Amino acid sequence: MDDWLSDSIMVTRGVAGGAMGATHHLSEELQGTFHYTIGPYSDPVLSIAPGDRVVVDTRDAFDGAIQTEADMPSDRLTMPFVNPQNGPILVQGAEIGDAIAVHIESMAPRGDDPHGACAMIPEFGALTGTSLTATLNEPLPETVRVVKVDHEWVYWSDRVTLPYRPHIGTLSTSPQIDSINSLTPDSHGGNMDLPDMGPGSITYLPVRSPGARLFIGDAHACQGDGELCGTAVEYQSTTTIHVDLIKGWTLDWPRLENEEVIMAIGSARPLEDATRIAYRTLILWMEAEYGYDRWDAYMMLSQCGRVRLGNFVDPKYTVGAAISKSYLED
Repeated sequence: MDDWLSDSIMVTRGVAGGAMGATHHLSEELQGTFHYTIGPYSDPVLSIAPGDRVVVDTRDAFDGAIQTEADMPSDRLTMPFVNPQNGPILVQGAEIGDAIAVHIESMAPRGDDPHGACAMIPEFGALTGTSLTATLNEPLPETVRVVKVDHEWVYWSDRVTLPYRPHIGTLSTSPQIDSINSLTPDSHGGNMDLPDMGPGSITYLPVRSPGARLFIGDAHACQGDGELCGTAVEYQSTTTIHVDLIKGWTLDWPRLENEEVIMAIGSARPLEDATRIAYRTLILWMEAEYGYDRWDAYMMLSQCGRVRLGNFVDPKYTVGAAISKSYLED
């Protein structure tokens, strides 16, 4: 185990305490029906104990419908049936008011000819009119880029090769009563598209339904801050996660940690409200668990706080507010 993991919230407060339990394979065959909503009403596909590992075969956000650059989204996609999710996975012993920890161990391209796709979709993206940002301008041109992907690189063009920096776009527990489409992030998690949520990170999600009901999908081979055109390099993956349960840790919003930072995550419109949620949650976290005076934390974050933009193209925008762990040490 990496040194930082032994000191993580997951290991120090989790039921399993860092121990590795059974390994499960959530294959496409076992998953059967993929989900386009996140909620308490779908049938679980797997039940795991705290500390178990799950190897998840995710589909790409287009559900495999875009394979060539001639496959136009307007012809191949049926909205809102995009962003298919694996799950729900039940975590044994998870009760309302607890939290689950999801350590992403690894993400690998899946398939005989691994590739990803990025698309400009009509009325979707940050720099075009949408149904929520209504304009009389014509939509931007519909364009598809299909690129090869391996464990090191994303082969964007003859001119540019991008580093393979994968992350999970959608990670979520179930809301208590609502069923929310898989494109929308909120306080349960959802389609946050936060580049930090990749291998080497632990995401903490609130339990609002018995068993937590974990959903996961929307793997990205790489993505810039904001997911500007509306899609990353969307690809099918084999993603391995280690899951634990933290009893009695009640979260209002998702949180994340990695070797360097702790991060609070907020999702809202407008973008400044998402930022406010994230920073407020971080300040209250520093006050409750790291011995900071609230107003000292507020002023100090003005000097050393970090902001990460998840997406600002979806029905709600996502922001992560972080602080270096070096400032949390005694």
